[in-house]
Order: sequence, then C-alpha cells, then structure tokens
Amino acid sequence: MQQPDLAPRLRRFVDGMDALLARGPAEADIVAQGGALLRALLAHDDWLADTLAQPHPQFYRQYLLHLDPASRYSVASFVWGPGQRTPLHDHTVWGLVGILRGAEEAQAWRHADSGALVMDGAPLLLRAGEVSAVSPTLGDIHEVRNAYEDRVSVGVHVYGADIGAVDRFVYAPDGSRKPFRSGYANR
Repeated sequence: MQQPDLAPRLRRFVDGMDALLARGPAEADIVAQGGALLRALLAHDDWLADTLAQPHPQFYRQYLLHLDPASRYSVASFVWGPGQRTPLHDHTVWGLVGILRGAEEAQAWRHADSGALVMDGAPLLLRAGEVSAVSPTLGDIHEVRNAYEDRVSVGVHVYGADIGAVDRFVYAPDGSRKPFRSGYANR
C-alpha cells in the first residue's frame, strides 16, 4: 500500500523493509539487512519534515513516520531535547536504532540472579549515521539519553510491531516493573 506523503528517501527505505520482511527472514537477517537499509536512509539529512523533529521542553518525543499496514514494523523519529532521557525500559520486539542528527547514548541492563537489574557493559554511543539493534534475544532492557546537554538529537528507530501500541515495561533498578504503552506525539 503506497503512502504518497512519504518523502522519497523514506519511501525507498519502507519499500526495502517491505521486501525484506516479505521474505520471512530470521532476526539476524533483519538486523543485518534492515540495518543496512537504515544506514542508507540516515546517510542523508534532507528528508525528515521539521514537524517530526520538534523537541518538547521536558520529555523526549516519539513521532510515527510510517506504520506498516499489517503492523509488521513501525518507523519513528525520536527527538531528544538537551539532556533528555528515557527510564529503563524494554521493547519485546526486534528494533533498529539509528541516529540522524546528534548522538544517543544507550546503557544496556540485565537481570542479575537476584532479580535486580545491573548494567550490562559500557554505554554505547551512537552518532549520526550509526545503527544498533535491540530485541529479547539480543538484549532488550536499556535506558537511552541524548548524548548532548546543549542541543537536540534525532534518532530514527524501526521496530518489529506498532511500537506505540505494544504493551511494554519500565523498570526500577530492583527489577520491579510497571506496564506502559509509549504512543506517539503525532497520533
């Protein structure tokens, strides 16, 4: 189903993801091939509408850019004001995290034997053009922040579902969790 309002570069990305997912690939292939498609999209910063890159003074924003008609995946811009961050959270589906402008820093967490959450490795700094992945099999609990205290950063994230409607969890360091749905700033 064509959506004529998509910028040509985003349309090429969506067409590529549609073709990739139509083949029924394994998660590793989605990460590798979908990651390559996302890096190609991020190589040009001339396609994202200004209305989908507006920060909020207090909270990061998630704008829906594309929702696959069958909800196989969604594409969203994540707009980070200076110093903004997420709580510890999960996704429950595969995800590709790419940076269009600025930088994001992600800290992975994992459950210790006690059930508490502990940091899992060093923070990952992603700069413009770079892509990483999350999923229940790769590591799915993290917190993300704008790497800059003095400017806006914009990420483009792709998830294996309508991420704004997925029942997920935010976590406390003791491992306790609360359900949430992220929604979208433009829906």
